[in-house]
Amino acid sequence: MAPDLAHLLPAPGPMWGPYPQRGDADKAPPARGLAWRSALARCRALARAAAPHATQWQALPVPQRPAALAALRSELRRRGLCAGATARALGVVSASAFDTLGLQPRATQLMAAGALLDNHMAEMATGEGKTLAIAMAAAVAALAGMRVHVVTANDYLARRDAHQMAALFNALGLRAAALADAGTDAPARRAAYRHDIVYATAKDLAFDFLRDRQALGPHHRYHHAARSLGTGAAATPPLMQGLCMALLDEADSILLDEADVPLILSQAAPHAARRAFLWQALALARKLDAPQHFMVRPRDRHAALTEAGETRLSELASTLDGPWRRPRYRREAVVTALAALHVFERDTHYLVRDGAIELLDEVTGRVAHGRVWSRGLHTLVALKEGLSPPPETETVAQTTFQRFFQRYWRLCGISGTLREAAAEMRAVYGMQVVAIPLHRPSRHRILPTRLFANRDTLLDAVVQRVRTMHDQGRPVLVGTDSVADSQQLSGRLQAAGLAHRVLNARNDAQEADIVASAGLAASVTVATRMAGRGTDIEPDAAALAAGGLHVLSCQHNPSRRLDRQLAGRAARHGDPGSHEHWMAQDAAQAAGMSALSVAAAWPLARGGRIGGHLLDAARRLAQWQEDRRRTTLRRQLLQQDLEWERRLAFAGGSV
Repeated sequence: MAPDLAHLLPAPGPMWGPYPQRGDADKAPPARGLAWRSALARCRALARAAAPHATQWQALPVPQRPAALAALRSELRRRGLCAGATARALGVVSASAFDTLGLQPRATQLMAAGALLDNHMAEMATGEGKTLAIAMAAAVAALAGMRVHVVTANDYLARRDAHQMAALFNALGLRAAALADAGTDAPARRAAYRHDIVYATAKDLAFDFLRDRQALGPHHRYHHAARSLGTGAAATPPLMQGLCMALLDEADSILLDEADVPLILSQAAPHAARRAFLWQALALARKLDAPQHFMVRPRDRHAALTEAGETRLSELASTLDGPWRRPRYRREAVVTALAALHVFERDTHYLVRDGAIELLDEVTGRVAHGRVWSRGLHTLVALKEGLSPPPETETVAQTTFQRFFQRYWRLCGISGTLREAAAEMRAVYGMQVVAIPLHRPSRHRILPTRLFANRDTLLDAVVQRVRTMHDQGRPVLVGTDSVADSQQLSGRLQAAGLAHRVLNARNDAQEADIVASAGLAASVTVATRMAGRGTDIEPDAAALAAGGLHVLSCQHNPSRRLDRQLAGRAARHGDPGSHEHWMAQDAAQAAGMSALSVAAAWPLARGGRIGGHLLDAARRLAQWQEDRRRTTLRRQLLQQDLEWERRLAFAGGSV
């Protein structure tokens, strides 16, 4: 166990071992018993206390700064992140940000950095300067001696933020790296982790941890990571230097939206017989008819055989030998094949590119590089598309984001959409959500929600709305559910003679260029959820004069947090802007929004319209129901992950 001294900060060394991490026997610090108002008051006080230290640092002659910086680092490592030392450090970092980046941190950004250093979750509206707030918190933590992992939504943001903030870190004597720059080469990744601050995606960190866990072997236990790592305890040195502090950008996306995705480390396993078995399963599934033999549940991504289907499958498999003689085994294989055929759709759940299946992340709309479906589903989808299936694999280690981030000794995060998740953040991670106020009054106009009878009617109305905004000189961002939807709308706009650009997983290489032009006056951009988190669209002067960016959301998001993410692209920094949400009744029903469909059925059937307030209430009810369902799934997945680890420990594997 690590010493039970609150001021000691985790860092590789004699006190914490060469690979610090929290284990099951190490109790997490209890959540602060502060109301959110009290926590916010602490952050305000810290921001006020940092201001005079920034002034003193700017007045200090440049030749004297290295010695003063060394004294500050010594104080932080001796006293920890106490209020006085943290205020001094934030003042120095704030002044350095102005000197090196030309950015004067606002009081709200200092408040957010203070909340992060106090192990809180900070809700900070989009456009309020989260990137700089994160960098300041990371710099203070690194000055205190901790290895800091800044977790971003994707590799593009990791590179962008690490490179933008490099001058600030260098001025403070700190080294920062973007893990994406290291590629897949193990020595290069190991070198990147030796930097004080590492910008990386959650997926990269989690998989590198699983690789380390395999390399450290069965004697690896939490922060006592085999003190003799350099004397043969592990076949190869670990990639990481432990799990000291994680600072999560878009924390709710990582800890909630992606928490139900199991992270599986696998290795090649030749199973030619298994592939032939799956090919047979697909062939049998194509001989079954719905709804007589099976039912499809798109929301649950599942198919189920009916009683007649069970009988029909038994008849079809009667001439086959081997595993087909085992009812449970053949049922599972055919049900998976039915899901591959009828649930998972091309350009919605996956892409076909360069002769391979590439999965799409349902939250971000991006290609989930390296992610594969398990239990034969990936092979079955490849066979459905007429592709050569990837090599069969077997699981050697697995975890989830929930379980992985619980292993960090210090954990904090920031996002523009955290308030809806406050209860779960406190229950699972023991962290308070602190709402950081806006630095300028909002000028965001929200237009009434509208519902259309079907998708064709909706698309016709979207084209007219885009034309109106285009004629006014306003830039427009239209959010769609999938790659297929974005391409369909693009075809309608092209037929109407409206120039536009499309941002989806098929052209992700042009993302930076598309985002840069999305704020120009009269520009039109059609996007999937890629235009949500981490996308900063800057309207030009002509666009602001015309009314700013207009966001038209045609998405059926399972959570209100995702609605707010897309809406937050408009009216940033106190600029003008507007947002509205349009939906098609048939698409809402397909997305599982039954409450919305029922509420709309009566007036739409009579050619009338439904009030925006009633629509919003019905949509929020549907999202609340879906949030509850997913919360239950996350809880179950966490228990499964704990059970997996217990089994490995019992079998003598790594934990």
